Amino acid sequence: MNTIEELEMELSISDEKTKEILTEILVDLIKTRKDLFSEIIQEALEEVGLANAILEGRENDFVSEEDIFKILDGD
Repeated sequence: MNTIEELEMELSISDEKTKEILTEILVDLIKTRKDLFSEIIQEALEEVGLANAILEGRENDFVSEEDIFKILDGD
């Protein structure tokens, strides 16, 4: 049977331990869900490519759709 003191105890962990635990969780998720993380990274790179194409288009004349797709495809 638990005493009141045992029920009132708080769980506290250091920032370093929290970081370690979160890192382990993230590494495990990446290992077990490579497909999901691959998709996330691919989408992020496409967004960066699109943003770069937009910026390039704003600095110069209009950028053709073909040039945008070349940038997105990494050509």
